[in-house]
Amino acid sequence: MSSGPAEIALRTAREDDLAAVTAIYALHVRTGTASFEVQAPDESEMARRWRAVIEQGRPYLVAVSGGRVVGYAYAGAYRPRPAYRFTVEDSVYVENETRCRGIGRALLGALIEASETAGARQMIAVIGDSANAASVRLHASLGFRQVGLLQSVGRKFERWLDVVLMQRALGPSDLTDPE
Repeated sequence: MSSGPAEIALRTAREDDLAAVTAIYALHVRTGTASFEVQAPDESEMARRWRAVIEQGRPYLVAVSGGRVVGYAYAGAYRPRPAYRFTVEDSVYVENETRCRGIGRALLGALIEASETAGARQMIAVIGDSANAASVRLHASLGFRQVGLLQSVGRKFERWLDVVLMQRALGPSDLTDPE
């Protein structure tokens, strides 16, 4: 797996990474609006989600610095119906202490590459909170374009939240038949 910033190594997530992944996500759920979950899932639920991604043959990556997981990203199914099988939805989370160091960019770049290798043709970003400018900028910098804005579809922290939809073609996109 390629690496991002000098002290960061990217690799496929393993089961023993899930405690760190759970802790990173829990903080985002409790304090942020990137996720519309209002209660952080426990480690067993995060393990179930990790297995679901891996069993579908999709990438689930972690960023490691100083021997510890500082971020993660995965490409999950965009929707469960068979016609969507070539479209994935990305999720990228970085611990707060290491934000703005290129970790999210390295993870998303590697996720795009791994998703293309796995045969995905489109990647969708469903960005919680239209005020999440950092995530919108990150996705735009890696070739995503905004394709929609869903206004006031979530409510968290006593306020209404929008969702920004962004999309990026992968590999040959819709120019060739994948089957």
